[in-house]
Amino acid sequence: MTDPIRLDKRLTSLIGCSRGDAQRYIEGGWVTVNGIVVEQPQAMVTDEVVVLRENAEATRAETVTMLLHKPAGMPAAELCAMVTPDSRSELDATGVALLQRHFHGLQLAMPLPAEDSGLVVVSQDGRVVSYLKDRGATLEQEYLVEVTGELAPYGMRRLAHGLSFRNWPLPPCKVSWQNETRLRFAIKPVHPGQLRDMCSQVGLEAVSVRRLRVGRVALGKLAPGQWRYLAPDERF
Repeated sequence: MTDPIRLDKRLTSLIGCSRGDAQRYIEGGWVTVNGIVVEQPQAMVTDEVVVLRENAEATRAETVTMLLHKPAGMPAAELCAMVTPDSRSELDATGVALLQRHFHGLQLAMPLPAEDSGLVVVSQDGRVVSYLKDRGATLEQEYLVEVTGELAPYGMRRLAHGLSFRNWPLPPCKVSWQNETRLRFAIKPVHPGQLRDMCSQVGLEAVSVRRLRVGRVALGKLAPGQWRYLAPDERF
């Protein structure tokens, strides 16, 4: 058995790369030890089989953004903790390789009230978080609202334009019936509690509120509690 040595030093000796490149290969998830991806350059190895995967790139590991289907009743403070390797959706077709480092330093963007469900954004990328914080109000959002009650006369017209929220007139929005009990809204901006209040003003009670889309990014078929990566070519 050989003496323990740092993984980045072992990789440097194996392939003749610089120490910096070795660290970037490892942090990028390109190196396996006995067939298992190891992301820590400082990990100690002895006689294990160390392999650099094909098409490896010695670039700094990119920060990632995840799309999470928030379950109803889940407070914002607990959402980042829901994003784990085990809760990644099998429907994730982005091709992004899952790395343990992706679950460090996550921040919540575009939160929802605890009682609502649907699409929220969790990201390591400060640029994404800042963009959604600063520009989120200008992005059209799509919601599905389950309602009960009897719609007041001219209720659909008033939902589209003519209501106020907390004494402020609301801008026009698009609203339509998806079926007999579900309203679909395309709207901007949206304040916490606004859609429930709008429904109550026209004789309806909102039983549930689910966000389907933020800008050009949709929830799709993600199950509650599951997430997928934001694809490199997706833009809000």
